Amino acid sequence: QVQLVESGGGSVQVGSSLKLSCVASRISYSSNYIAWFRRAPGKEREGIASIYTTYDRIYYDESVKGRFTISQDRGRNTVYLQMANLQPEESAMYSCAAGQWSGSGTLHERAFRFWGQGTQVTVSS
Repeated sequence: QVQLVESGGGSVQVGSSLKLSCVASRISYSSNYIAWFRRAPGKEREGIASIYTTYDRIYYDESVKGRFTISQDRGRNTVYLQMANLQPEESAMYSCAAGQWSGSGTLHERAFRFWGQGTQVTVSS
């Protein structure tokens, strides 16, 4: 079993930046692919960024490409999501998830077995 704990959410103004953290209890063969998801009220959960931790392969959804940056600190078993120029429509519960790398940079939630509880991000105008 892998536990994931997110932190760093909060309430910010439009155009602000925020950095989220996801600490994994361990990163192993079954949890070497980690992604960030978000779910806004009334909307489906969407994958926005992922990283294959073994080789630092990174993938982004088009909606965040150029504004969000995913990174990792191997020594701390932590994956970060640096978010810039946040917009009100990006207010959501942000969660990280871990799964086994399958050879593709999929952001489909079925690829991830372990999930954190999430951290709330609220962007006001």
